[in-house]
Amino acid sequence: MAALTPSPSEPGLAGLEEELTCSICLSLFSSPVTVPCGHNFCASCLELSWAGQSEDFSCPQCRATFPGRPQLQKNTVLCRVVEQLRGHTGAEQQQEEEDAVGCEGEATPVYCDSCRLAPAVQTCLTCTASFCPEHLQPHRDSPAFRDHQLCPPLRDLQQRKCRQHNKIFEFFCSQHGICICSLCLLSHKLCHASPLQPAKANAESALKKKLMELHNQSERAARAMSTLKTNQGQAAETVSRKKDLIRSEFSEMKALIEERENEILKLMADEEKRVCNKFDYIYGVLGSKKNEIQSLRDQIEMALTESDDILFLKRAAALQRISTKDVFVPVIEIDQSLIHFTYQSAINLKDLVKFSVTQGKEKKVEAKLTPGKTKPVPAAAASNRKKPPGPQEKKKPVKFDTANITLDYNTAHNKVMLSERYTRMSVSDTPLHYDYHPQRFTDCSQVLGFQCFKRGIHYWEVQLQQNNFCGIGICYGSMERRGPESRLGRNSSSWCIEWFNSKISSWHNDVEKSLPNVKATKIGVLLHCEGGFVIFMAVGEKLNLIYKFKAQFTEALYPAFWLFSSGTVLTLC
Repeated sequence: MAALTPSPSEPGLAGLEEELTCSICLSLFSSPVTVPCGHNFCASCLELSWAGQSEDFSCPQCRATFPGRPQLQKNTVLCRVVEQLRGHTGAEQQQEEEDAVGCEGEATPVYCDSCRLAPAVQTCLTCTASFCPEHLQPHRDSPAFRDHQLCPPLRDLQQRKCRQHNKIFEFFCSQHGICICSLCLLSHKLCHASPLQPAKANAESALKKKLMELHNQSERAARAMSTLKTNQGQAAETVSRKKDLIRSEFSEMKALIEERENEILKLMADEEKRVCNKFDYIYGVLGSKKNEIQSLRDQIEMALTESDDILFLKRAAALQRISTKDVFVPVIEIDQSLIHFTYQSAINLKDLVKFSVTQGKEKKVEAKLTPGKTKPVPAAAASNRKKPPGPQEKKKPVKFDTANITLDYNTAHNKVMLSERYTRMSVSDTPLHYDYHPQRFTDCSQVLGFQCFKRGIHYWEVQLQQNNFCGIGICYGSMERRGPESRLGRNSSSWCIEWFNSKISSWHNDVEKSLPNVKATKIGVLLHCEGGFVIFMAVGEKLNLIYKFKAQFTEALYPAFWLFSSGTVLTLC
């Protein structure tokens, strides 16, 4: 222990003091204990760090984990070293810190109040005066001064006196957060007042606990920021994958619709930018929160180094009134409906271009049959040629559109699972927790098609499993999404055919009509908007009519589907 004798200004002792500092409370060890990884901490600091944990115990410094809670033993060698260090350097460190705080780094001595010449070595709190060694001698020799309280030299003793009673502060009122004298106790008899040293110990313990809470909050903020960055990367990766799919679709028709491709990619980029901006904003907020926490930690750590009781208690009272809130990270998600819409529009546009190009090729083939290659018609034959039939005799073939139906994610009930590029629907055993959308069904396990029809003739087919509960129909977009009237066929805005195992019924405006049993695994739907009817057919080797609804349609119509049992699966052909 001979190495501890130099003054605290020597580099060796300063380095030793740093080694004897707890990394949690940043103070000299108090009852130090050693964890299995070899690091040392104050016993109380380590208990606070592990408070409330039943497993996953780890070292606060190196993060090494232990299979169970380690059995902590007091490090007696460190205890003796810390006691030696405190005994040799305590008084001088207090004097240096007081001079640094009071004079901003200028070491100005406190002079004796008797001779006004020599620096004081002690201050008597009873006499409220400071004395040099010569004038302090009566306090050491005379029994009359035996009860006087001596301490290291202090300046500004008037600040330690009660202005009302001109007596030294001896107590601290925690309710009002002020120091009081013995006479002030009468006016604070209903308050909780304690002597200065116990009050300082309590305040120091409270600030250490608050420092530990801030340390934990800072770690949680750092973990949240890391998670946020990971989620941001995943979101960017999701958008990148979708952009690659869109590029592959447009590669077949880029020469014709490059402008459209750029528009759709811009929508995707805007959505990515919107989500990334939200991530960056929240990341910045968390960074500011972390800086705020760090600033408060620095203030508390600075306050804990204050040796002046009065200044310390003032700072401690102010710091304890400052509260911090834990971090909150809102949920940020990509607009899946926008992603699906842009991707599906690319597919639909590709099919349309292919159809247009095919039609153009057929017209080119017909144009090659020039008049010079056809046989001339004799005049007699020309005169005997029958006239073309009149308007009443000419019959035009009925043309209809084979609709490419996909399912609208924003309308799907929380138990309706969509797959295979939104063309297959089934019932999930557990809720899927879809995002809220005003068009989503909330009571009935239903979903609508993404496409709507207001004019023309349209046809689509649905593959279904037998012996299940399901319904296939059409509805207006204004149909209810909540309550019993949101069920297909139970209102005036929808028409459907339902299967209850072997029973088949038609439903419209809450009116049921039983239908003959028709065995079919594929159902065709023919909608004639201007004609005012929709036909449901069983598709097999030949078409068998199931039922025909007649109505005067007044709004755009959507394909609609209802699924009830968990084994029900419907697929759009």
